[in-house]
Amino acid sequence: MSSQPRDAAFSRRAVLGWGGAGLALGAAAAGGAVAAAGSGGSDSVGDGGAVPFHGPHQAGIATAVQDRLHFAAFDVRTDDRAELIRMLKDWTRAAERMTAGRVVGGGAYGGVLEAPPDDTGEALGLPPSRLTLTVGFGPSLFDDRFGLAKQRPDALVDLPKFPGDNLDAARSNGDLCIQACADDPQVAVHAIRNLARIGFGKVAVRWSQLGFGKTSSTTPDALTPRNLFGFKDGTRNVSGTDTSSLNQHVWATGRGGADWMTGGSYLVARRIRMNIETWDRTSLQEQEEVFGRDKREGAPVTKAKEHDEPFLKAMKPEAHVRLAHPDSNHGATILRRGYSFTDGTDGLGRLEAGLFFLAYQSDPRTGFIPVQTSLARSDALNEYIQHVGSALFAVPPGVRDTDDWWGRALFA
Repeated sequence: MSSQPRDAAFSRRAVLGWGGAGLALGAAAAGGAVAAAGSGGSDSVGDGGAVPFHGPHQAGIATAVQDRLHFAAFDVRTDDRAELIRMLKDWTRAAERMTAGRVVGGGAYGGVLEAPPDDTGEALGLPPSRLTLTVGFGPSLFDDRFGLAKQRPDALVDLPKFPGDNLDAARSNGDLCIQACADDPQVAVHAIRNLARIGFGKVAVRWSQLGFGKTSSTTPDALTPRNLFGFKDGTRNVSGTDTSSLNQHVWATGRGGADWMTGGSYLVARRIRMNIETWDRTSLQEQEEVFGRDKREGAPVTKAKEHDEPFLKAMKPEAHVRLAHPDSNHGATILRRGYSFTDGTDGLGRLEAGLFFLAYQSDPRTGFIPVQTSLARSDALNEYIQHVGSALFAVPPGVRDTDDWWGRALFA
């Protein structure tokens, strides 16, 4: 029998041809057909295509924003460094396969029905759907358990408590995170489900969030998406093809005693509850004054088109656009990848809905923190929103090849 894994040439769709055969896929492995090396940038790959997994930066940051999100934060349950490393390697190999549209596991398909399959199966037959998987390490991972305390980056700070925060500890922080973005929600959920299964006994899901309807875009030539308040969001977002801006504002340099972070980034995740019912009873004029933009076109106050340069002094001092603009924050710039969410109702008939805000930057001390400090103090939008969840993660650089793995430089 050939030593080549029998699934190496088969996609998830091809697996259906095996009919009733059991999925005994063996240990997670890369097989022989992972995605071609890439930069994790924003090149379009077409409907249902695969985004390259390998490259100097992790995909899912500058990548063209997909339509769906499943985000999960984990607590590490093991205190065994070697066991954590083994899991990160297994996660990497599984991610290589899933982002290429392949099932988890590298062994042959067969009839070993006594053992659970290595892949849970709900994505069989589905294309890759531009799935990206992005991993990050929280401040709490750098305690005494794994000998990482001296390698905690200076930029991986504990976020301050901002005015108006009403944070739920059960929806905040985490030792690890995984961001799964795809154009098919089932593909994104499948990815998180299988990585959580691989980590069983070593990590446990602390909290998770499903998202839909991207509220930001890294492709400025595309139609700007709208948030649940009906306004265009992310008009001035960093472009995924703007190498200069990415290098200046998004990619970490490794300064502050963290060489292992060179080419990585810092991710701030904030769960923002929107008071939908209150907003829906607010006049159009007030809504536009709150944002500082026209609702229909998205044009700044006194301007005609969405992408016209805003005249900040024409806006009210508490207008959201004015307070968030880089010119109001000493040039602070972040790359946003936000998603809308709805999680039923709150028991009082009000929609449990809002924005799951994701922001990448080279250093949160010069990115998110000054911007949010300004917004928290005087943003008119605060009457209609509340920050209820929060986390910060160090996102390491990309996986270079099939011998590399998430966090290798950190644990080296």
